[in-house]
Amino acid sequence: MRGPRGLRGMSNQPRRLRARMTLAETAMWTRLRDRGFEGFKFRRQTRIGPWIADFCCYDLKLVIELDGGIHRLREEADRRRDADLTRRGFTVLRFGNEAVLTNPNIVFDAIRAHAGAGPPHPSGSA
Repeated sequence: MRGPRGLRGMSNQPRRLRARMTLAETAMWTRLRDRGFEGFKFRRQTRIGPWIADFCCYDLKLVIELDGGIHRLREEADRRRDADLTRRGFTVLRFGNEAVLTNPNIVFDAIRAHAGAGPPHPSGSA
């Protein structure tokens, strides 16, 4: 998730980020797109307030962040961003890129667990 640097010049940032997704983001999006995961609609690289979330499901109020090595240097900034998103009513789930690439079931089980704690899915199948 990218964060507030002022909104000037950021109007096209989500589009640029979608065009340059990492391998882990691409693998995740392949599974989430077109309601491919449990029928929930996810958006990628979408703006929430001053932040850009890697993936977001508004119905579940869920943000999924995939973290590469750089995030080890940004842990405090990530904590502040997560706290702000929590104040906005979202739950943030963070996963390392390697988890998505080597054991995606852990990631999707965590998302399923969150979905089970949320409101019933309209289709009744989740």
